[in-house]
Amino acid sequence: MLDLFLEYQNLFWWMAAASMLMLVAGVFIVPWVVVRLPATYFAHRHRDERVVGRRHPVVGAVILVIKNTVGLVLVLAGIAMLVLPGQGILTILVGLTLLNFPGKYRLERWIVTRPAVLEPINWLRRRRGRPPLEF
Repeated sequence: MLDLFLEYQNLFWWMAAASMLMLVAGVFIVPWVVVRLPATYFAHRHRDERVVGRRHPVVGAVILVIKNTVGLVLVLAGIAMLVLPGQGILTILVGLTLLNFPGKYRLERWIVTRPAVLEPINWLRRRRGRPPLEF
């Protein structure tokens, strides 16, 4: 095992650095996003597509490709972090939020409606003077 570590030492250091960066970013970015979500974001059965359609089609396509590529890389890195040092499950979840796939909005709604998730989200929103999420 030590030989494997020594052979891929740079890779392990880069993965550890990426893991720490994601941990620190998650501490700041996740609350920032949660507070800025409109209270009615999850109030509809289907995602409001008008928000997506406000960009020029080419710009929208480029952003979509970049977002999905970053999401795929994060999912793959998270899978690797399940056996390597790092925040594997958290990295996979962040990657999934970036990917576009059928049923994603329904999955997000289901996750957010769990009391263990909804209560901390609404607590953060209350601390920042925002109304709780509506369903």
